[in-house]
Amino acid sequence: MKVAILAESFLPHMNGVTHSLLQVLGHLERAGHEALVIAPRAGRVDETELRGAHLLQLPSTPLPRYPQVRIAVPGLRRLTAALAEFSPDVVHLASPFVLGWQGARAAEAIGVPSVAVYQTDVPAYAARYGIPAAAPALERHVARLHGRATLTLAPSNSALERLDALGVSGARLWRRGVDLVRFRPGRRDEAWRRRIAPGGEVVVGYVGRLAPEKQVEDLRALRGVPGIRLVVVGDGPSRDELEALLPDAVFTGFLGGEELATTLASFDVFVHPGESETFCQTVQEAHASGVPVVATGAGGPLDLVRQSVDGWLYRPGDLDEFAARVTDLAGDAAKRRAFGRAARRGVEGRGWDVLCEELLGHYRDARARAAGLVPAELPAPAAPDPARAVGAPLRFVAVGDSLTEGLCDDSRTAPGEYRGWADRLAMLLAMSRPGPGVEYANLAVRSRRIRDVVDEQLPAALALGAELVGIFVGGNDLVQRSADPVALADQLGEGLRAAAAAGCRVLVVTPFLPERWEVRGLRARFARFDERLRALAAEHGAVLVDVEHAPELRARSSWAADRVHLNPAGHRTLAYAAARSLGIPDAAVLADLELALHDGAHRTRVSGPTWMALHVLPWVVRRLRGRTAGEGRSPKRPELALLRIPAPTGAALLESKRLPEWSPPRSSASQRAANRN
Repeated sequence: MKVAILAESFLPHMNGVTHSLLQVLGHLERAGHEALVIAPRAGRVDETELRGAHLLQLPSTPLPRYPQVRIAVPGLRRLTAALAEFSPDVVHLASPFVLGWQGARAAEAIGVPSVAVYQTDVPAYAARYGIPAAAPALERHVARLHGRATLTLAPSNSALERLDALGVSGARLWRRGVDLVRFRPGRRDEAWRRRIAPGGEVVVGYVGRLAPEKQVEDLRALRGVPGIRLVVVGDGPSRDELEALLPDAVFTGFLGGEELATTLASFDVFVHPGESETFCQTVQEAHASGVPVVATGAGGPLDLVRQSVDGWLYRPGDLDEFAARVTDLAGDAAKRRAFGRAARRGVEGRGWDVLCEELLGHYRDARARAAGLVPAELPAPAAPDPARAVGAPLRFVAVGDSLTEGLCDDSRTAPGEYRGWADRLAMLLAMSRPGPGVEYANLAVRSRRIRDVVDEQLPAALALGAELVGIFVGGNDLVQRSADPVALADQLGEGLRAAAAAGCRVLVVTPFLPERWEVRGLRARFARFDERLRALAAEHGAVLVDVEHAPELRARSSWAADRVHLNPAGHRTLAYAAARSLGIPDAAVLADLELALHDGAHRTRVSGPTWMALHVLPWVVRRLRGRTAGEGRSPKRPELALLRIPAPTGAALLESKRLPEWSPPRSSASQRAANRN
């Protein structure tokens, strides 16, 4: 594939856009693709930094008050000729605004699809730079530009919401990767720390541009926090005034490469006060370095920081809360260590190789869309049966192994019967559709593997006329000694492809393990499977329930006494995570309600000898006999059955607040993104 990348900024100026592009170029080179970068001329570029790409630099002028940023406004004829000469298969518009607008027009002129990667909220910068009256015109320009692109990608749910508010429809979620080798806890440098904080102070650091849109001046709120040393890494037009505002802080200037990685890992707490971040890559790099984060609860950090797990989010503009959150971490070394460990675990599996493979999938989708091979939107559910009335029940079918069958979820069931996350999700779907309800079947059987689901259960679900299929499987395959996680994920990908071809919506859950020492040797295998599954879900438009973002499911409190199945609390948590991924209204409120009214505490711990006698030995005996727990078993719900919650009852559950009716088609920017990724 030949990819032309038009970048508003590029080398030698380093920022988030440049860093992302260098990762993309490296991946394109390794995958055997050819790339051309067209960018403003900003200085000499070392060819070794281009990762094998060609570079066309355009005449440019510096941005007033920020000369490091340069603007190129090429003539449309010249740009079109340059693209035509390269003859790309797709045009990548990186953080497009000025050059990107011309690039979208030039791509149209030569009949090549364009993929616009939204990365900078330019209209939001207007007020920060003293020109708030310009914001409406800038917003209209952004909407026109992205409306012209074949496909728009955004890095966070808040960015998708922003685009949706501007009238940009059809955007997809494409997050950013992180260099897990470069940014790691092992780079922590005690000698550097002694030099920066000779009195043993807690090192609190910021990394980023020193510019108005970053709101670095809000760091003044930390001047009264005792026992900390503030370090500011970066450069920009606001540096002089910030040095005057923060006289006790250490300003390092711009750092890159290994020096930046060492500095970041040597922080005790990372802070970021900017409210206009579409993603905030430095938060992810801090997490990869094992450093807890305190950031504003707006924009990209909302997707990255897990409250009270790997950091804190404070209310935008509330500098007293900002200071209080930093004080909390500065005064509690044990909490910092716990948050730091969770931070590193949380980003594992987000390597750039996975994210760049997703990007190649988006390139392919844009080419197929431009060729008329796929519609502008993802396929809706299969064409309705003429005999089915308007407002007919949604057909939902669950497939998988014992976890989808619901083993160990015995809350409010008869002896020997189980509920499970899929049964709970079916009820949530019914509650969100007062009146028509849901027709639900569960074809999962314990001990089944991926091949069983793809070859037997999924075809049976489609034969039932399923409009939504829930898939959770893979654990029984991944524990096998010879398991190839990538090949297994590709097997499951066959099922995702078949369901998409049939016009059926798919919800798929990433397999996961409990936080127990007994399974530590399997973690890398599960992580590789999940990495591949994320890319396949994006490729086939499946809704992904990524347990990486739900650490409570890995906690021991979510697992049954057998240590391999979820208990009722775990099944409930997974059901609501799936509901949120599907965009079911008020899922979080209903979760709190059920927690208050039902289930209660569940016994999850038994002694080692008891566990061996009740659970391990029976499993060993079955293995020796060549048998499985699911041998001879049939699905518990082989046929569709109607679940209907009358509207008044559904409303009463939330104190007479009627739930908006939910159905598979997208109803919000976040939901649209989840359905595409």
